Amino acid sequence: MTILIDRNSPRAAAKVEAKFFYFYMALSCMAVAFLGFAPTYWMPMARGSLSSPPVVHLHGLLFFAWTLYFVFQSWLAASGRIARHRSVGLIGISLATAMTMMGIVASISVMKRSAAIGQLNEGLAFAIVPLSGILFFAVMFALAIIWLRDRETHKRLMLLASISILDAAVARWFLTFLAPPGPPGPPPVPVTIAPALVAYLLLVVAIVFDWRTRGRPHPVYVYGGLALLAVKLLNWPISTSTTWHSLAGGILALAQ
Repeated sequence: MTILIDRNSPRAAAKVEAKFFYFYMALSCMAVAFLGFAPTYWMPMARGSLSSPPVVHLHGLLFFAWTLYFVFQSWLAASGRIARHRSVGLIGISLATAMTMMGIVASISVMKRSAAIGQLNEGLAFAIVPLSGILFFAVMFALAIIWLRDRETHKRLMLLASISILDAAVARWFLTFLAPPGPPGPPPVPVTIAPALVAYLLLVVAIVFDWRTRGRPHPVYVYGGLALLAVKLLNWPISTSTTWHSLAGGILALAQ
């Protein structure tokens, strides 16, 4: 007996949409990362007017490489190339490890540059933003590796990790088009909250999609999303505490 499947039926169309949803989300993450840094990095670099230390270039290269890698991996999974997806995953482990290390190095570099212009306290306070961000990314990525065989959990953890590092890209548009020119040095920690909330709208899209296709959001989005929001909101009060300044100052002293 032959069974005919109408691929134009609403159910079949929804299945295809769900299959490629994470690929489209990965493309969105890549677009946000590229467009976010376009006015302050890509365009000045194309004009030859960008003057930044090597650590900035290496940091940017690794983090943008992650968005390309995420798109490629999402495409492999969506197209059914699971074996290739898993083999290429070894590259992701190396890339995420390098990103974590470079994120810490970049945070220390910010503190050093701030101290050099007489804004040590401002640099120590702001350091919590990149440090907490890269540590959240590292934890989400590690959990994604642990839950590798649970596809539903794994792909959501990878998406959450990728969204969590987009706030810096969105912040560049805020600084370029909305913020008035200010003194040199790191910005106040509170101004990083609004760009982060804009970046996290991608997570809202994923939650809505879950609600529409599953009837409820996945626990990764519920607990991981709340953790992501808590980390960002708590950056402000923690950055002003003497405990944080002592800890960040100790990190800076070890790097001298």
